This record gives sequence, C-alpha cells and structure tokens, in this order.
Amino acid sequence: MKAAIQKDRITAKLDLQEYLERFRSFMARPGHVAMQGDGSVHIRFINALSKTEFPEPPQLRENEEALAKLSKQGVLRLHEIFNFVQMVFYFNRLRACELPEPAGSWIREIEIAPEIAEIASFFTPEGRLDSAKEPELAEIETALERNRDGMRETLRSISSERRVQDYLVDTQVHLHNGEETLLLRGGFSSVIKGSVVGRSSAGFFYVLPERLRRMKETEAELLHRREDIILRYCMEFSRTMHRWVRFLRFLDNSFERFDHYQARVRFARAFDYEFILPCRGKDVILEEFVHPALERGVPVSISLKKRVMLITGVNAGGKTMLLKSILSAVYMSRHLLPFRCNPSKTSIGRFAKIEAIIDDPQSVKNDISTFAGRMLEFSRLFRIKDALVGVDEIELGTDADEAASLFRVLIDELKKRGITFVVTTHHKRLASLMAGDEDVELVAALFDEERRLPTYTYLQGSIGKSYAFETAERYGIPVPVVQKARALYGEDRERLNELIESSTRLEREMRMKIASLEEESKELQRRYRALEKTEEKMREEQRKILETLENRYNAATKRALAALKKVENAEARRLLNEAHRHKSRVRNKKSKEKSRPVEFKKGERVKYRSHTAEILSLKEKEAFISLDGMKMRVPLSELKALPDAVAKLKSQSRIDSIRVEKSDRAPLHIKLLGMRVDEAMEALDDFISNSLLHGLSEVEIIHGTGTGALARAVSEQLKRHPRVKNFYRVPGNMGATIAQL
Repeated sequence: MKAAIQKDRITAKLDLQEYLERFRSFMARPGHVAMQGDGSVHIRFINALSKTEFPEPPQLRENEEALAKLSKQGVLRLHEIFNFVQMVFYFNRLRACELPEPAGSWIREIEIAPEIAEIASFFTPEGRLDSAKEPELAEIETALERNRDGMRETLRSISSERRVQDYLVDTQVHLHNGEETLLLRGGFSSVIKGSVVGRSSAGFFYVLPERLRRMKETEAELLHRREDIILRYCMEFSRTMHRWVRFLRFLDNSFERFDHYQARVRFARAFDYEFILPCRGKDVILEEFVHPALERGVPVSISLKKRVMLITGVNAGGKTMLLKSILSAVYMSRHLLPFRCNPSKTSIGRFAKIEAIIDDPQSVKNDISTFAGRMLEFSRLFRIKDALVGVDEIELGTDADEAASLFRVLIDELKKRGITFVVTTHHKRLASLMAGDEDVELVAALFDEERRLPTYTYLQGSIGKSYAFETAERYGIPVPVVQKARALYGEDRERLNELIESSTRLEREMRMKIASLEEESKELQRRYRALEKTEEKMREEQRKILETLENRYNAATKRALAALKKVENAEARRLLNEAHRHKSRVRNKKSKEKSRPVEFKKGERVKYRSHTAEILSLKEKEAFISLDGMKMRVPLSELKALPDAVAKLKSQSRIDSIRVEKSDRAPLHIKLLGMRVDEAMEALDDFISNSLLHGLSEVEIIHGTGTGALARAVSEQLKRHPRVKNFYRVPGNMGATIAQL
C-alpha cells in the first residue's frame, strides 16, 4: 500500500496522472500499471501483438474475492462464475486468431480444462443460463413471459374502461419500483380496487389494480423457482471450480498478463507512441521526446551521460519541464509504457528508484519551512541507492550562496551511493561551483531575445542567463519599474550576464554550423554514391551496346566473306581487311588502357572493396593501408582511386581517427574462458587484427570445452574472417583452436 501511494506521488509530481488514466481506459481490468517479470520477455510479446489484429477483451471484475471463496469451498454467485466464463470465451477467441510468435505458442499452451469448458457451455454470451440446457428453466421463462403479457393486457383493458378514464392521468402503463402500474388522480377508489405503490411529484397515485395481484403472485412463484434452479447450478459449478481453483488462478493471471500486453499495444496505436526497453547503464538519451502532458509540446533532444545534469537559464522557459521529461521517460520505459520519441536514437538506462523533489514542502499542517523540508527530503536520499533524482530550484528557501556550497557537497556525497541527479537552478553560484566537475553536464535553457519569449530548447555544455528582467516585462511589469531594477542590479553583473549570453549564443551558432557541415557532407557522399551507381549503370549499358555492335560486325563480316567466296571482288576484299585492322587497333587500345597501372601516393584516400581507406606506405605491388583503425597489407590491384573532391572532403571532415599502434611484442594466444559469446567475439577480432599487424602466421585461441557454444562461435568467426587461411582444433579435447593467418 505504501509503495502504491509513493508511485501515485511520483506520477502526480511528473504530471503523468492524466496519461496513466488514458492508458487504464484501454485495460479490461483497470488497475496498477506495473508488470512483474523480465521486461525483455514482455517486450517480445508486445512487439508480436503489435504486428497483428486481435479481439478486444471484455470488461471484467477482479477475481481475488471469488478465488478466495472457491479455496474455502464457498458458493459463487452467477455473475462471479460468468466472470471466469468470459475469460474462457476470450482465450478461445484468441486461439482462433493464429497470433504471431511467441504470443501464439503461449496462447495455445493455455488449454481450458474440460470441466471448466463444460461449465462455460451453460452460459449465453449475455451471462444468463442457457434455457436449452435445462428444460424446467425453459418452461419457467415461457410461463414468465406469458404472465407478463397477461398483466400488460389486463392493464390496457382496465385503462380502456369508461368509468376509469375520468381518473386516468394518461393512458400509459407506468413502471414504478419494478411494478407495472396506472397513474390515477385522487378518488379512484370509487371506480377501481387496488393498492397504491407510490406517488408522483404532481401528487398523483401509482396504482396496482387488484385484478393483477394473482398474476403478481404467479410471477413471484415463478421467479422463486428460477432462483432455486440458478442456486442449484451455482452450487454445482462452485464444487467443480473448487477442484480447479489452481487452474482458475493461472487463467486469471494469464488474462491479467495479456490485458497488460493488449492495453499497451492498443494505447500505442491510438496515440502513435513508441516502446523503449530500458538498457544497461545509466545513460538517458532522448531524441524528439514529447512529454505526454503536452499536446503540442516542442520535441526535446537531450542526453544525460554524466552523474549530474545542471539546468540553468530563463525563468518559465522549460527547465522544470525538461527535468520532468527526463524522469517521466525513465518511469515510462521502466514500466514498458509507450511515449512519443524517435525510437532509433532514444535509449534509457536502468534505475532501481525514481525520486522527484519538486514541490514546496512548506505548509501550516506540518509546521515546516521550505528549506527545512528540502533538508528532510535530502536526508531520505542517504537511505537509497541506484536512483534517479530530480530536484527543481535546488536553492529554494534559503540564501543562494550558502545553499550552493551545501548542495555541492550533498550532491558529491550522494553520487557515491549511485544516485544520478537532474537539477534546475537560476542561481549562477552553484553552476560556477560545479562547472569544473567532469561528472556534471551543464544545460542552458534558451531564450528568443527578439520576441522576448523562451524557445523551450536547450544547449548542452553552457550556463544560461535567467532573463528575469525580460520575463518581468513579458508578464506585464511596467518598463520604468524594470529599468530601475536593472540599475539597482548593477552594471558589472549585467555585463557578466551579457558575457554568459554571448558565450551561449556563440556556442549555439558553432553547433549549428557543425550540424550544417555534417549535413552537407552527408549530401555530398549521397551524391557521390549516386554518381557511382550511375557510372556503373552506364558502363553496363556501354558493355551491352559494344557486345551488340560486335555481334553485328561479326555477322556482317561472315556474310561478306560468304559473298566473296561466290564472287571475288578486290575492292570488297580490301575494305574487309581495313575493317579488321580498325577492330584490332581498338582492341589493342583498350587492353593498354586496362593494363595501365594507377599510380597511388602515400597518404592518399582510396577505395578498398566497399570501404574508404588511407595509404600508409607503398611497396612494389602492395600497399599498407589504414581501414577503420586497423592496418593491413593489400595488393595494389584491389585498390581504386577516389574522385579528388570526395577524397578531399573525407580528409577534411574526419575529426577523430582511431590509431592502432604497433607494440614491440604481441601475444601468441588469447584466453576467452568465462566470457559471453558477444564479448569473446569482439576480443577475438581485436586479437586477430593485432596478430596481423605484427605479421604472425599462427595463433592459438583458448576457449575451453564447456557446453561447446563458445567453441562453435569461434569456428564460425574464423570461417568468416577473410585473413584466416585455415584453422583446426588441438587434438585431445584440449579446448583450444589453432588459426593460420
């Protein structure tokens, strides 16, 4: 209960309550949103259901009370039994849908017990007992319907009598408290006998005529007999369900699990949301994220890769919303709830706990000051570990300079407990104290000075100006009052603000230019690839045309020779020989052009297969190249020249390069024991590359015996490697493989 209250507080602080209510509206049994178990398993089922259509589940009640009754051999009411029957009906419908894997296999494994299926066969889709299964019940239903028709006919007959019409308010039959009655004026007793069952707001009487009393008694008797039959079936069904109570609990849990899956899938479809599964580590990278509480919010792209994010800048400019966005994204990812973002570039780490210190804790009830409340909330953080904590306006309630020093130390101490902080502040003292810390990410909320409005965009790596005076003017404070405040604030501090603002603007412009250059680089590379494809296409077309022309030439010369055999002609023979000489000269020219070697230079960018490489040195018919940080020796015939513009562009646009330095010694073997397959394959690639650099011709890979999975993975990797000539297992089941390079 305490944990549930804590979750509600978190969702309220993060403005997620309306979002969660929308999500619960898609559930068959609205309740808690958390799912127990491995999220990576759950996401497989969610992704499978996202690829198909499936029936919407019925709205059901909780079955905990009914299951408790069954475990104690209690008798369930008909609607409680039908609640389980509806689950049976729904799983049967799902089995007929042929859901994609792994959802299909899971649903097929839920086999309904024959006795439970038999109970379900007694119910109609509306939840009543099927009268076709019980003849006596069918007779009772028929008798009830006949009796009700008789009652309605009797009422119509009475209302049509002339002496009664003077007392009728209207000629309708009124249903009052479940009784079919006539609405009469006062004094009706002189013309009709009956009992008054109620009065209208206008003072008229709802009267049940005496002639209907016998029919009412008949109806009551029939209803009593029907209730006896229903009770008998409820007792019989409950005895059977008691024997299958464990299966029914399993069925209930399976329905709840599927309900969570289907609700998430339908919710994501309805709002075009994406699922982000938490990954290892503590990094939070959001791309085009929009908080669910904002219908038309500005998409946020931000990355939290350090232990502290300090958000500064404009008042009412989105600092708090950025804090809530980061915490909300972690909360939703943790519970596999979908949201709006760019899924290919968004990743969210795992945190055991989420805390939000956002509200002002001061109140009359708790008799506590704002700052004291903040200290109380921070003291609780010393009892938790591995948490993501958001703190809004961290110096709230006390002197900013004193608070900056205090909170700097508090954050440093709490970082040691594995706590990651997202902090907002509009005071520069704390920002200046923490700016030099490598574990601190500075973020500035940006402001549009021309329109005097916040942009709700952010710049990482900078301290933002608060724009307090501009914000005051925007919200209606008279300009002369703001000017007096500026004068009181002081020219030196205003100049410092201008320097901060200028620095932020220059960094923003620099990043925009870098982004523009990167876009231009990508566009040039795209055009180059398009030109390459066009060139290959044209060469293929040229080859086909030449083949066609050569075929036509050969056919023509054959016909000419055949004609010359019949009738010799000296001029025709001379022209034919001249054509042969022209063809020979063209062939010789092509062969010379083809055999002419391309001259490469040291440091030149060239194309090797589908990659771009750099020539480090040349030797006769071989070149020593650098390819993606790996050095290798390749034949010159396998290298192709790049166009000058592209080679120059790639040389200039390269900011960082990975260099592999050759050490004096290289190991002759590598041990992969105890590694996971993916780690082992990465280590094996590095080992082979290092061995090739040092000119080793034979190396040993020690992988052990174990289950054999690692040995098989090593063999597959060696088969695929282009520089491995041969490999074989060391005889005697020694758990090692020899590779020849």
